[in-house]
Amino acid sequence: RRGHGTQAMDDDTLLLARDGAVATLRLLRPVADAALDRTSAAALVRQLDELEADDALRVLVLRYDGDAETGAAAAGADDASATAGAVERLGRFTRPVVAAIDGGALGVALELALACDLRVGTHGASYGLPRIRVGAMPYAGATQRLPRLVGQGRAFDMVLSGDAVGTAEARRIGLLQRVVDPAQLDASVHLLATAMAQAAPASMRLTKEALHQGLEMTLDQGLRMELDLYLLLFSTADRVEGITAFRDKRRPRFSGA
Repeated sequence: RRGHGTQAMDDDTLLLARDGAVATLRLLRPVADAALDRTSAAALVRQLDELEADDALRVLVLRYDGDAETGAAAAGADDASATAGAVERLGRFTRPVVAAIDGGALGVALELALACDLRVGTHGASYGLPRIRVGAMPYAGATQRLPRLVGQGRAFDMVLSGDAVGTAEARRIGLLQRVVDPAQLDASVHLLATAMAQAAPASMRLTKEALHQGLEMTLDQGLRMELDLYLLLFSTADRVEGITAFRDKRRPRFSGA
């Protein structure tokens, strides 16, 4: 699974493609707004655990199709629990994760994206959390992650009204970082992930840690943590390589050490 262009199937629910330090994990079943099915949720957790242990991996792309459901379906307790566990595992992944969403994302399809670090969507899609309209509520992290991403007021509007937003609005409020034509989704995301994978692994991992952990801290606490992590990077061989490459005016050859 670590070679160039290799692929692996997991219970007909996932397809893993590898291109050097970038892995693309594709969900083969459209993500419904109510829940992942238990087979897909278990396969996703299992695959994320395997990828987490791969030291050669630097960036993960999660590629999936949104579902056109309207929010009328309800998730059973078992499916909801399995889905929430899979999304939570995704949110704890230590390497950067880019969500590549083909089409709209309602309910769980959006909550899955919120657990990623960057989100790339396609023109003409819509994004929303309609569960309030059927006597339910988001359960896979949206009430916690969305306010941190787009601000409390905008998040309250989306969650409490159930209204969806289009791609232009999603891009404006920071829900999506990039919007592309559907035909260009894979190429655009691969270009982004490949560029990110050029960074030193420890630098990328600690930077992601600072960004996420800082949201739970006061400003003073976050600033101290940021400096501590920066100083920690001085103990890595990649930090020396980065400085040497800069002085030699060449591209650094990071080893992950």
